[in-house]
Amino acid sequence: MKALYIVDYWVPFPSSEYGGVINLIAESDTEAFTILSQEKQYDDRYVNCIMSNVVNAQKFALAEEHVSGIVESFTT
Repeated sequence: MKALYIVDYWVPFPSSEYGGVINLIAESDTEAFTILSQEKQYDDRYVNCIMSNVVNAQKFALAEEHVSGIVESFTT
């Protein structure tokens, strides 16, 4: 079953002045990490910080089947 993940942006200040949040759909923490770590718009110098934010993310089970991927992203 897939879930909606609400992940806090992992890039620290001052590289990311106000942080951010990424909403994505994934089947597991591993899939969420893979989606986020392969996304070109995020600073790849901080890939090592992604998994802890994925594990600590709010997760909401989805009643219907959805395609995995980023739904919305707001980062600074």
